[in-house]
Amino acid sequence: MNTQYEAVIVGAGFGGMGAAIQLNRLGYDNLLILDRESDVGGTWHVNRYPGLAVDIPSATYSYSFEPNPHWSRLFAPGEELKRYAAHVADKYDLRRFMRFGAVVTGAEWDAEHAHWTVSLRDSAPVTAKYLLTATGFLSQPRKPDIEGVDTFAGAVVHTTDWDDDCDLTGKRVAVIGTGATAVQLIPEVAKAAAELTVYQRTPIWVSPKLDFRVPKALQRLFAALPLTQRIARLAGTAVLELMMVSGVLHYRQAPLANKLAEQWCRAHLRRQVRDPELRRKLLPRYTFGCKRPTFSNDYYRAFGKDHVHLETSAIRRVDESGIVTADGNRREIDVLLLATGFDLWETNFPAIGITGRNGRDLGAWWRENRFQAYEGVAIPGFPNLISLNSPYSYSGLSYFTTIESQMRHIDRLFTAMRRRGATVFEVTSRANEAFLDRMTDRIGDSIFALGRCATANSYYFNPHGEATLLRPSSTVNAFREAASFPVDDYSYA
Repeated sequence: MNTQYEAVIVGAGFGGMGAAIQLNRLGYDNLLILDRESDVGGTWHVNRYPGLAVDIPSATYSYSFEPNPHWSRLFAPGEELKRYAAHVADKYDLRRFMRFGAVVTGAEWDAEHAHWTVSLRDSAPVTAKYLLTATGFLSQPRKPDIEGVDTFAGAVVHTTDWDDDCDLTGKRVAVIGTGATAVQLIPEVAKAAAELTVYQRTPIWVSPKLDFRVPKALQRLFAALPLTQRIARLAGTAVLELMMVSGVLHYRQAPLANKLAEQWCRAHLRRQVRDPELRRKLLPRYTFGCKRPTFSNDYYRAFGKDHVHLETSAIRRVDESGIVTADGNRREIDVLLLATGFDLWETNFPAIGITGRNGRDLGAWWRENRFQAYEGVAIPGFPNLISLNSPYSYSGLSYFTTIESQMRHIDRLFTAMRRRGATVFEVTSRANEAFLDRMTDRIGDSIFALGRCATANSYYFNPHGEATLLRPSSTVNAFREAASFPVDDYSYA
């Protein structure tokens, strides 16, 4: 059986494009990028709800080798991220590899032919020597398991499937959810709705957002002198590292950083919410960092408006025209907005069925043997697989630090394989177990082990209660190890 492609990449978001760019640099040109959506961009193609913007400084949320000097704001709106994705696809000539509307249903390792067979919903399977999964962490929408949602007669809109024809002007609107998406959405909905009720399960830590329009003169400076933008990127990264690495992952060694971040957020809440009872409801009861924090200058203010209501009683059921809470209160609504986030663990690890050597099912193996991946990319028993959305892969707060450290790993691994005249790689169980032990030890110093996280309902924790999404190290460490890991941690054939 002939192998059709050198590599199949599942996902045409920033992770998949980064992998394709790196493979091109290594000389691989017979690639296929599959994506179920209609265009590039991943989450920035799917999401288009009002208020959508990147929630970290734009300069840090881009490839370091492809800076964008033309961000209009410090925190760029979503449509600019979508345009940036299209720019990258065009500049690096990636569209010739892309096939859209291609729903991957599974992949299986064929030991006889030493390649992967990738199954598609509406077309014939394809084969490739290497499989790279870049399905994103935020790719599987979570629908709330609430009685009666399907019986509601009005419009029901999930933020990942925004209906541009849904006019909220003068409507009675309900939003379920108060995560990072809702923090951006709620102030915008409040501007249009006649009445807005927000149903909160878990409050979120919110920091002031130092956002501003980037002057054209500064954009021209960034374009003319890229070093100036690199300096801005380093400054933004340093702040994010302080919050995530020092305050969250190194909590035992630097508890003061976490305390300062928490007090900063508390002060922001006090400034913007004068009503002590409302402030009590909006104040998280879990330690800062147990759940991803966010930035906003408008979220708390929205609850100060007379037509905006915060409901903290659990939802009992939804009927044809309203929502009933556990305390018996019922509120009539016209539109139901679901800002209920994403299902990371149950449907996203992995996002497709992957069967490795000797019939090993990746999803079942993870659930039976703990969630794990060597350096966040490789799993024993799965030859020639690079899993870009794996346990311990996410580094820092910017997804691009994760992507670029993984690109370095691919470069070192594929170069070592070629040097040996091999075409198959597989991480050894010994190396994987040593890495898992090291990550487990480091998590013991983090807020996830030492803080009050039980009430956070955080996607950082897997179904076993372990915080295995984030790599418990600095971005500098992740980059260093990606470029220097022992190549003998893999076997080659």
